Amino acid sequence: MLKVNNIEVIYSDVILVLKGLSMVVPEGQIVALLGANGAGKSTTLKAISGLLKSEEGEVTDGEILFAGEKINGKDPEEIVRKGIFQVIEGRRVFEDLTTEENLRCGAYTRKDRKNVKADYERIYTYFPRLKERRKGLAGYLSGGEQQMLAIGRALMARPKLMLLDEPSLGLSPLLVKEIFGIIKEINQKEKTTILLVEQNARVALSISSYGYIMENGKVVLDGETEKLVNNEDVKEFYLGMNEVGTRKSYREIKHYKRRKRWLS
Repeated sequence: MLKVNNIEVIYSDVILVLKGLSMVVPEGQIVALLGANGAGKSTTLKAISGLLKSEEGEVTDGEILFAGEKINGKDPEEIVRKGIFQVIEGRRVFEDLTTEENLRCGAYTRKDRKNVKADYERIYTYFPRLKERRKGLAGYLSGGEQQMLAIGRALMARPKLMLLDEPSLGLSPLLVKEIFGIIKEINQKEKTTILLVEQNARVALSISSYGYIMENGKVVLDGETEKLVNNEDVKEFYLGMNEVGTRKSYREIKHYKRRKRWLS
């Protein structure tokens, strides 16, 4: 469904953030994009969704193909109409609108208005708490409920590809488990393809079929999640475990060693 071919991204004509990044997101799958802060994960999503323009960023080389069509350079609203919807990091909801009004905003590109009302109930089956608070202002929702609302608003657009940026950010472990369970359910029931950016590698890999690990604007490892979970470098650097199963701090690790024998 999505192919990112050797793209470079520059901010303000000066700062090179992505340096020849390539990846593939197959239709109907959940793909995880992992890495530390500053690796370029959010920039990758914004390059796909067209939101780089709002931050003086630009794809200066390579191409992004969605269903075989080049989309880099297109306006964000055009990309949304093609079926890509990004849930931005930080639970960006319209605080002065009600829960239901926020959901309605997600459907603004749709022409099948008769089906929009029915889709409210579809969203509420995934997020029953939103139904209980549908007439209340979104600004008064808890952090977990706002994250549910952000995902629900994206679903109202009936996207083919959903880009999720750090959905676990600032949430308790119980809420993280609940929301990621719902993300997996959405993928299975709606057949929505999902590209998931997440620092919590353990939970991201638990629901995805394939993963990419980024450092300094490049992909340094990729593979099926089972292989990534069992890879010693991934365990140590991103799951925080060494070979005997104990926690290890990042300060103890001097540099990242790419294991070529695993990639071969």
